[in-house]
Amino acid sequence: MTKTYTIKVRDRATGKTHIVEVPEDRYILQTAEQQDVELPYLCRNGACTSCAVKIISGELAQPEAMGLSPKLKQQGYALLCVSYPRSDLEVETQGEDEVYQMQFGRYFARGKVRFGLPLDED
Repeated sequence: MTKTYTIKVRDRATGKTHIVEVPEDRYILQTAEQQDVELPYLCRNGACTSCAVKIISGELAQPEAMGLSPKLKQQGYALLCVSYPRSDLEVETQGEDEVYQMQFGRYFARGKVRFGLPLDED
C-alpha cells in the first residue's frame, strides 16, 4: 500500500501557503497541480532551478535532480518537479535566480565571457 504525505509549501513570491497530499510514488509538483495549486516551474525535468525549494522539515527523494549540485542538495535544497515525499514535509519556494547564482555564480560572475581564453586569463 502506498503511503501519502502532507506537504506544506510556502510560496515566497505570492505569500501563500499551500497544503497538498502527495503519495510517496508521485512527484510533488505534478500532484500539487492536480490539486489546483500553482507553483513555479519551467522544464519539469530536474534540469533547471525554477521549482527549487528549501526544505524546512521532513525528507524527500530527488534522484533525477540534475539541476542541483550535491552541495546544494546537502544544504537542503530540492527541485519539486522531480521530488518524491518520504515523510510529511514543509518547504519554501526560492527565487530561480537565487538558487542559480548559488550553483553557477562562481562561473558566470567573473565579467564578460571571452571565447578562446581560459577563465583565469584577461
